[in-house]
Formats: sequence, C-alpha cells, structure tokens
Amino acid sequence: MELKRDLMADLIGWKNRANRKPLLIKGVRQCGKTFLLKQFGHEQYENTAYFNFEGNEALAQRFEQNLDPQRIITELGIINRQLIQPEKTLIIFDEIQFSNRALSALKYFAEELPQYHIISAGSLLGLTLSKPLSFPVGKVDLLTMRPLNFGEYLLANGEEMLVDFVTGFFLKDGLSQMIVDRLVPLYQRYLITGGMPEVVSTWVETGDLNAVERIQDAILVSYEFDFAKHAPTSDFPKISSIWKSIPDQLAKESGKFVYGRVKTGARAKDLADSLQWLINAGLVYQVVRIAKPAIPLSAYADSSYFKLYMADVGLLRRMARLPASAILDGSSDLQEFKGALTENYVLNELVSIYDEIPYYWKSENIAEVDFVVQSDVDIIPIEVKSSFNLKSRSLQVYRQKYNPRLAIKSSIRALRNEDGLLYLPLYLFWNFPAILSQAMKR
Repeated sequence: MELKRDLMADLIGWKNRANRKPLLIKGVRQCGKTFLLKQFGHEQYENTAYFNFEGNEALAQRFEQNLDPQRIITELGIINRQLIQPEKTLIIFDEIQFSNRALSALKYFAEELPQYHIISAGSLLGLTLSKPLSFPVGKVDLLTMRPLNFGEYLLANGEEMLVDFVTGFFLKDGLSQMIVDRLVPLYQRYLITGGMPEVVSTWVETGDLNAVERIQDAILVSYEFDFAKHAPTSDFPKISSIWKSIPDQLAKESGKFVYGRVKTGARAKDLADSLQWLINAGLVYQVVRIAKPAIPLSAYADSSYFKLYMADVGLLRRMARLPASAILDGSSDLQEFKGALTENYVLNELVSIYDEIPYYWKSENIAEVDFVVQSDVDIIPIEVKSSFNLKSRSLQVYRQKYNPRLAIKSSIRALRNEDGLLYLPLYLFWNFPAILSQAMKR
C-alpha cells in the first residue's frame, strides 16, 4: 500500500529551491526512506536512477578512482542503462553510509554539478559512524525521517476526510462526539502498532495482530544485530543492556534513567559512551531535566538527570510485552507503564512537529511536568495523563510558580480551553501547532 508521508512536501520544496544542494535523508532503519524516495521520483521526475551501496562493491568502485562528478555521472548512466539528465532524472544513493567516498562526492556535486538532483539516504547509525573527513559539511541539505506520526497513521487507515476535518476545525467549536468516537479507537490502535511502515501496512491490510507483532519482533532483533555489527565489541553488551532496560526504566514512578538499573553498581562513566551510541543511532530520545523554564532552555538543562524514550511507541509496547488488550480494555492494570507509553507517544509527536527533543521540568522533589517546549517566545508546559484522571498537582505548582501564558494537560478527555489551561486530547496531538495557535489568540 502507498503511505502518505509529511516529508513529501519537504522533498517537493527541495526540488523547487533555486539554491538546492544534494539532499541527505537520515533516519532509523526501516522507517520508510527508500519507499518515499522512489515514490517521489516516480511522481516528480521523468525517470529515477536508483543505486544501493549496501553490499555493492562494483558501485562503490565508481567512487574510488577519483571524485570527478562528471565522470561519476557518466559511469552511473552506463550502470543504469539510461542517460541521467539534469533536472529530469532523480538520482538516489541509498544506504550511502556504506561508501565514505560516495558521501564525500556529494560536496563536488554541490560545487560543480548543482543542476543534477541527488538525494542520498542512510541510517542515522551508519552516518554517525562515517569517517569524519567523508561527511560533506555545509554541502548538503538535511532532512530526518521518522516512523509515521499519528496524523500519517490516520491517512494510512484511509481517514483523509477525518484528517481534513480535524485540521480545519476551530477550537471554539470543539469536536462532536461522533468525531471523538472515531478518533479514540484509532489512537488506541496506534499505541499498539506504532508507526513503522511495514507494521502499519500489515495492520491496515490484514488487521492481524500476530503478524504485526512478528514484524515488530523482527525489527527489534534487527536493531540488536546492528549493535553487534557496528558497535565496538567491548561496548556491545552495554549497549544491549541499556536498550533492554528502557521499558523497566520508564515503568518506575519517576521515569528517571538510573545507570544502576542497567547493571548493579554501574555509574555514568561506565555506560555514558554506550548510551550516546544509542542516541546517535536515533533509536532513543534523551529528555533532559531543566530546573527553570527560561530561554534558552538549554542553558538551564542538567544532563545528569534525564529520561530515555524510544523512537517508536509500538516497538516500546512490544519490547515491554504489554498486551494489546491492556490498551483497549481501559482498566487500571499496568497503569504505570501505560502512563509511560502515553508519554512516549506524546514525545514522538512533539519530535515529529518540532524536529528537536523537548525537556522536562522538575522542582526538587515537589513537582514534575512531563514536557516543556518552546513555541516562539512562549515556554509551554505539557502534562500527560493516560487515563481519565486529570488531577495534576505538578502542573498547578508550575503554573503558580511561573505563570505561563498557556499550559497543556493532555489525556483522553474532551478538548476545552479555560483560564490559560488547554485540555488537549491525546488523539489531537498531531495537530498541536494549529490548536496551539488558536489557543494563544484567545
């Protein structure tokens, strides 16, 4: 099935830009980079020249002789058995992390042959490990691709009319119960599947939960294989242990990452490098605590206190072996972990929207707010609740202390805006910027 991705608009914008450079798309493995690029080439160009560097020594050799871009273009045309034409042919270099020379060549394409449209794709992990001199700093445009967000998931489920309606609705009018009743089950299923494209496609086409979980298990195993393949041998056990500890870390009441839970007696100096490896690979997000919500937020961050979340909420659920029924039945069983899963969902949506990691706020042992984001000159606290219980002393403490123009409380309950507090349903978070804009105007 064809998945509609938000990044397509960015690709079209890149194509039409006068000062366009070769584009590098990075992202975790299996998030849909190759499919999207081929779809983009099919829809926007007369033809596409696709080259995959993984296990392709003959292709890599084209870049070993020298990095003359005109020679390379000519030889690639011979390999492709089709003339590569400026403006008319999209050139795709897939898995470019397997050729440091090809990565370096992007600089010369940018400088000498800017009329050729070139997009490269690679895993965040492989690109992070590329030799320092090979990365064409300042000579490429960059985009990051992630698993499907909830809005993209709605489109994958054929809900174009629903998406159009929600995108265009006004906060003052609210949402009818009919719309809510349609969104809530879709949101619950998204927590089960997450946004990995193969998982979503399988669910939409078959509705087979067992098939979904087999694919999720395969993805998790493939990531472990990547640890073994790319990480230093001595670091592999530590990376694997940190990775497997994430559900347990989040299930604790504070959610704070504790090195000692990975391995008894372990400290930051023992595991920090391995943790950074996972962060660089894009597989986990590190949400750091701030002591004060002021601009710039980074100036008030304390990197010794943080939480770790996963790049895909469905993979987190599967890794934790949380049954799908626990999400659908609405019971209080496993409530702590369901809370962590919900936080991970909101974080994934925020990262998709802002393309950066938010912070969380904690005031000694008195209060804690799940996420803090900056929107223009406003700093907005966000409290996340997985259930219908909206009691939140922490958000109240934050508001009394800092008096933000707007605070967000997100749960499954209905949308409303009153006295600077926006009750934002979890199933609307994908439309957060538009709703936030309306709320700020009131």
